[in-house]
Amino acid sequence: MYDIDHFDSHTESSEDEAFSESLSLLPEVTLNFLHTRTMQFMGKMVDYKELRMIYACAMKEAKTKFEVLNTEFNLQYHRNPINSIQTRLKSTASITSKLARLRKPFTIESIKENINDIAGVRVICSYIDDIFMIADAFLRQDDVTLIEKKDYITTPKSNGYRSLHLIIQIPVFLAERRIDMKVEVQIRTIAMDFWASLEHQLHYKNDLEGQAEIAEQLKQCAETISKTDQEMMNIRMKMEAISNTPTEEEMLLEKFSRIDTPIE
Repeated sequence: MYDIDHFDSHTESSEDEAFSESLSLLPEVTLNFLHTRTMQFMGKMVDYKELRMIYACAMKEAKTKFEVLNTEFNLQYHRNPINSIQTRLKSTASITSKLARLRKPFTIESIKENINDIAGVRVICSYIDDIFMIADAFLRQDDVTLIEKKDYITTPKSNGYRSLHLIIQIPVFLAERRIDMKVEVQIRTIAMDFWASLEHQLHYKNDLEGQAEIAEQLKQCAETISKTDQEMMNIRMKMEAISNTPTEEEMLLEKFSRIDTPIE
């Protein structure tokens, strides 16, 4: 019976010896060229890894800002406008694929210039008005710069997709420098997010039987979801409107009672 580990090790060693022997036959100028190109490639990979790290930090910065806003509203109004926050760092495969479609080279400069959604933050809200209220509060912060805004809630896509998209620029403070990085922010309701998840699955199933019919059903569902979101928001606003307006003394006592409220 063969010792598989020994067999693999022996094979690998033989291949290394054959490769080394082949290199020894090359002219010195060719060897120097290969060495230089190898070192350049390794340097670019290190730079690329650092770039991904900085994008990840920018993503965390944006997420933290939304968490702070949510904590403030919870303390002040006993209501969380944000249901959840998700983050996503675009994979290397997706980056290279997108650059290829754009006919752009895979370089650090090209990545930063041509791709805006490497760092992604998705904010899921309970109500439609919470989306715009949270977005406005976020964009008012003096270290957040709005680059692009697409309101697919007021003007949905043709397939029924609804969400508020923001491309923002946010600073990342490293040990010895500040770098401004782009982050894509998507803000939508729970129902919008559920719909988008199902539509995303359909988008990547091109050979699905009855795809056109399913797409039309999804579009109708998007209309139903939009109406439900609007009705839920109206119900909440009516409930808030008919609540008894507290006196100044009652408001003060209420705020005082929240001193020991856990801050999360």
